Amino acid sequence: MALILLRHTRPEGAEGLCYGRTDLPLAADFGAEAARLARDLPPFTRILSSPLSRCLRLAEALAAARARPLMVDARLVEMDFGRWEGQRWAAIARAELDAWATDLTGARPHGGETVAELASRSARALTEAMAGPVPALVVCHAGVIKAALAARQGAQGWRAQPDYGSWLQLGAGWNIPEESPPDV
Repeated sequence: MALILLRHTRPEGAEGLCYGRTDLPLAADFGAEAARLARDLPPFTRILSSPLSRCLRLAEALAAARARPLMVDARLVEMDFGRWEGQRWAAIARAELDAWATDLTGARPHGGETVAELASRSARALTEAMAGPVPALVVCHAGVIKAALAARQGAQGWRAQPDYGSWLQLGAGWNIPEESPPDV
């Protein structure tokens, strides 16, 4: 195994909210979840983390528990949803959601980042992470995990729904192309 991609634990108030780069506080059960992950995660040599506190606080707790070095990589941050940030998904204009669904990888009706841009920057970060000491733990977001899955599985990867506090392992042969992902 080369990389372990770990989605952050549940943030407070996230249900039904578009919160890509919005830095939500952690849920009350964060301590217990961090302790469970410190106990249950497979071995790793180092940790890379998104700078958002929902990832960084978890990465810091795991680094302390496992005595591993931690590096923050801004390319692992969640997608920038522009003016949708902090809005309830149900409150976003249907026409905007439909425009995004029609061209998932290239549209930006919210004015933020495209899915293709998310995929490209996260691919660069993950490719570099694979080149360093492995196995490495990458504490990140659902968007980064979906981008990695889409690089391997195509459009099906974008439909993945990684749970909070869940992880997947990428083998050394995992190839993450840095070009635009396939259309969905």
